[in-house]
Amino acid sequence: MKSLKITLLLICLSVISLSSVAQNSANELAGVFQFDEETIDYGTINKNDNGIRVFKFKNSGKSPIVISNIKTSCGCTVPSYSKAPILPGESGTIEVKYATNRQGKFSKSLTIYSNADEPQKRIQIKGNVVKKDSKTIK
Repeated sequence: MKSLKITLLLICLSVISLSSVAQNSANELAGVFQFDEETIDYGTINKNDNGIRVFKFKNSGKSPIVISNIKTSCGCTVPSYSKAPILPGESGTIEVKYATNRQGKFSKSLTIYSNADEPQKRIQIKGNVVKKDSKTIK
């Protein structure tokens, strides 16, 4: 009976060990986001100016990256991205449109859900929207 318990314990430990190795191998083969910038600073912009900016990235991993969703911290931030896989070595973009109809400083995050080595990747935009100067040039 004691030898049966020891045998079962060894089998359980082996299974746990192998699943850990398999998990690490899967992560090593996954796609990897390599962003030019993980935060885009709009700086100071005028109210109602163009709020579109583009995040550029490269897949530096060994498998294609497929973005399944991007969630934002606010409805004032709208992302658009390709649903097509980004192959290893290839580049992709995520376009972000911030609603510049509000004045004040802002800092918004976007969470990318994908099959990459980091399944939830956070990127950010920030800036300051000011009222347009009403002075005219004469």
